[in-house]
Amino acid sequence: MPYAMTGFTVRDHRVQVPVDWSAPDRFGSIEVFARELVDPEKASDDLPLLLFLQGGPGHHGPRPLGGGWVAAALEKYRVILLDQRGTGRSSPLDGRVIGGLPDAARAADYLACFRGDAIVADAEHLRTTVFGGRRWATLGQSYGGFLTLTYLSRHPEALTRCYVTGGLPPATATAEDVYAATYRRQAARNRELARLYPSDVALLGSIAHDLGSTVLPTGEPLTVERLQQLGQPLGMSTGLDEVHWLLDTARTPSGDLSDAFLASVVRSTGFESGPLYAVLQEVIYHQGSREPGWAAQAEHDRWPSFAAGARPLQLTGEAVFPWMYEQHRVLRPFRGAAEELAGRTEWPALYDLDRLAANEVPVAAVQYYDDPYVDLDLALATSVGNLDVWITNEHLHDGLRVAGDTILPRLFDIAAGKARVTGR
Repeated sequence: MPYAMTGFTVRDHRVQVPVDWSAPDRFGSIEVFARELVDPEKASDDLPLLLFLQGGPGHHGPRPLGGGWVAAALEKYRVILLDQRGTGRSSPLDGRVIGGLPDAARAADYLACFRGDAIVADAEHLRTTVFGGRRWATLGQSYGGFLTLTYLSRHPEALTRCYVTGGLPPATATAEDVYAATYRRQAARNRELARLYPSDVALLGSIAHDLGSTVLPTGEPLTVERLQQLGQPLGMSTGLDEVHWLLDTARTPSGDLSDAFLASVVRSTGFESGPLYAVLQEVIYHQGSREPGWAAQAEHDRWPSFAAGARPLQLTGEAVFPWMYEQHRVLRPFRGAAEELAGRTEWPALYDLDRLAANEVPVAAVQYYDDPYVDLDLALATSVGNLDVWITNEHLHDGLRVAGDTILPRLFDIAAGKARVTGR
């Protein structure tokens, strides 16, 4: 039954899908959940559909509070917010689920079923069963843009238009290529932090020096490596300021690390809200044959300036390292499976490059010059037909969140041929 919230009416949808679309009997089925929003004044109108593909991997769809890009989208669409498999209300995948599998190899096989190809298959099942096979548009934020190109590779006939914000994937690049590029951009964000807040750099160094056997409120150790994880939001519009204000109350008047700071470290660096984000972080790039190993760790080792003992202390970005499966308690059940996945040398393709090059579905994308999460040069290396890219330095990776009410209408106009792209 539909129910009302401020600014929109909501209807919930649930469908059953196989864990493994290629072998439906292998692992049984899971539930996939989606939330449909509509402007109450247009609830009876025959509006087009817009599927929102969330960033991630391993994050559920947004829980809307009104305003922002959702309000802009509701002016012309019914908006479908998908909780991607294994997240939110779509059979959430956590350590208890993985712990119920017989061994690490079986757990790795299970986790390999949670990539973009399966998410797109889920979306297609939702479209054909719940929405009667009606074609829809997609809006892909970050990893949602990766899913968009997988969708265009497999089911272009299902799509009317595609909008992408900070998420054109490096479809021809390896995970190793990705980290080589993004480490350079993260180093630049560290330089910007040092320029704006030089005293924070000294403070980070002193905190690292004094950690010793410091324990977080969760009972986990606060190591220098985990302290460096505070750099993950540096690619967001407010990321530099967030780090600055977090450090503002790091020490008590007596010089100890404050309880408030330690609690903030847990919130900022933990994976409790989405362990799949860590487990799938490199897996989303693998296609075809590859050398075994941890791509981010290998790149990290090529940067002595990012070493835990280096000073000034450099903050790391969107990367997952083997040590996390020991230091983060929520990731410990995934450790064996993660090692199995890192060792795999053959992976199915996620993109059909020929089909993408010949694409006829209008695609309007915005990409950000200084984004350390999705490298601009790698994003533009993939040939996609009927693609218009707006390139800007007005925003960082979270442009849709902080300025969606202006970004999304422009993408609508670009896809409709009503606005020109000047950035490419």
